[in-house]
Amino acid sequence: MPNETAHLAANLAAIRQGIDAACRQAGRDPSEVTLLPVSKTFGPDVIRAAVGLGQHRFGENKVQEIRDKAPVLADCGIDWVMIGHLQTNKAKDVARLASEVQSLDRMDLAEALDRRLQLEGRTMDVLVQVKTSSEESKYGLAPDALLPFLEQLKTFGTLRPRGLMTLAIHSTDPVEVRSCFRRLRELRDQAQAEGFDIPRLSMGMSGDFPIAIAEGSTEVRIGTSIFGLRPYGDAYYWPET
Repeated sequence: MPNETAHLAANLAAIRQGIDAACRQAGRDPSEVTLLPVSKTFGPDVIRAAVGLGQHRFGENKVQEIRDKAPVLADCGIDWVMIGHLQTNKAKDVARLASEVQSLDRMDLAEALDRRLQLEGRTMDVLVQVKTSSEESKYGLAPDALLPFLEQLKTFGTLRPRGLMTLAIHSTDPVEVRSCFRRLRELRDQAQAEGFDIPRLSMGMSGDFPIAIAEGSTEVRIGTSIFGLRPYGDAYYWPET
């Protein structure tokens, strides 16, 4: 475990340096960008080591992983963040165990979460996932549906919209990637101009976070660059990638 902890510490330091450098390049204050470690597929021991290094929010892509890890790590004070596509029949576990959902993309899911959160006596921060790429495999709300969707969310007392989330197109062309992030920022700005208080932009992962920061990201979701390669490819754990 000491070697594992040292490895994680080095990776976290490198990522933070990368975030800081991207912020400076974009003329932004590094304090404006939060790091969300994505711990999908990694076990409790690795996550506990990351907690020891000061990390207390972790993104997970599958409800089953939160359900399995949360009891074992109950003493760590972890805030679990659901970042993957969420089925309505999993709303019960998310309402009970997660602190935030970043993949809210349809009304039936909002209704399911609201019902379960009412039963739990809880409220929850949510980010609306918007589809900004042309890939059919990507999930997310259509951009032109965002404002009506945000208006409808006002009827749910348990859900607190805080921002938007997206996944950029899977491409080696930085221009295409940048356009996805720019579109999300423009949508956020438009929504705020209409009176919606949604300042956060969750966008950018290990391979593209500098571009996301240049386009205004307030939170980057980093997995591989912190924890290393996973046992299976992302297509297994995150089918829309």
